[in-house]
Amino acid sequence: MLEIPILLIIIIVVALIFDFTNGAHDCANAIATVVSTKVLSPRLAVIMAASLNLIGALLGERVAHTLGAGIVNIDVVMGSQILVLAALCGAITWNIITWYLGLPSSSSHALIGGLMGAAICHSGLNSLNGLSILKKVLLPLIFSPLIGFTVSYIVMTLLIFLLWRVHRQRITRWFSKLQILSAAFIALSNGLNDAQKTMGVIALALFLFHQIDTIHIPFWVKIACALAMALGTATGGWKIVKTMGHKIFKLEPVHGFAAETSAALVITSASLMGAPVSTTHVTSACIFGVGVTKRFSAVRWGTAGNLVMAWTLTIPASALIAGVSFYILSWLGIGG
Repeated sequence: MLEIPILLIIIIVVALIFDFTNGAHDCANAIATVVSTKVLSPRLAVIMAASLNLIGALLGERVAHTLGAGIVNIDVVMGSQILVLAALCGAITWNIITWYLGLPSSSSHALIGGLMGAAICHSGLNSLNGLSILKKVLLPLIFSPLIGFTVSYIVMTLLIFLLWRVHRQRITRWFSKLQILSAAFIALSNGLNDAQKTMGVIALALFLFHQIDTIHIPFWVKIACALAMALGTATGGWKIVKTMGHKIFKLEPVHGFAAETSAALVITSASLMGAPVSTTHVTSACIFGVGVTKRFSAVRWGTAGNLVMAWTLTIPASALIAGVSFYILSWLGIGG
């Protein structure tokens, strides 16, 4: 059996690997539209997104506290040292599967599903914090894409109304510059929401190993998670960039600006409330909302169906993989 300190180190390393894959998987949220509209080169877009992911990750803790103490009942799972490791195995495996298929699923909900699956295998449904999951996970899961779709539709409709007399070339020139700001905004909001999730998981592991007395985020955890996510973003997720930027709707700079600004507003608002929303879900929904303003048929609804399928499967699939991982780790005699 592994010594506890060694196992804790392994868990932290695996958590940072997840954060790295999260950055690589979700970097498309910040750069897909700005790359597909040719406003920035892929290299410049990735550098900008990675830098702002790093800054955003250091700006708050509310989402981290939701992941650390709002998904599982701490008192019930206190004896399980492998719970976090099994959850991370489920989330990382699902990330790899969807990355390979080029599906922009949610790393956030993969991690939440992993925690839920591992906790259930440890001590049943009473290990879950049902009310918190409903308020902070399931309701935002349903409503954040709908809100993103609505906000982006309204923003794009207002822009059409305000700019209908302006020449198209001038609009493109203006929004080619403005889209850099909107892409920066969504990269910052991405870091603010996504990197905090791994912070919360590491804090939970530290608590389970009696390294901290309460669920809080040590500064070194913030720095490590921020750097891991930024490095992941810097590697790029080009299959997902292609899906987000080209397969949903043919974007122009003004569309990219409307979608990115709307998504960033929704994600930042959720972060301030401590809700771990999916930046992928919100951004995709915003692109759909912008596309519908042009005409209903402009959106590739077949792609939408594939995305919704991936979204629907994420929590149960990652929970199942995490549950299997929990039993395998238990069978190997790792942890308690």
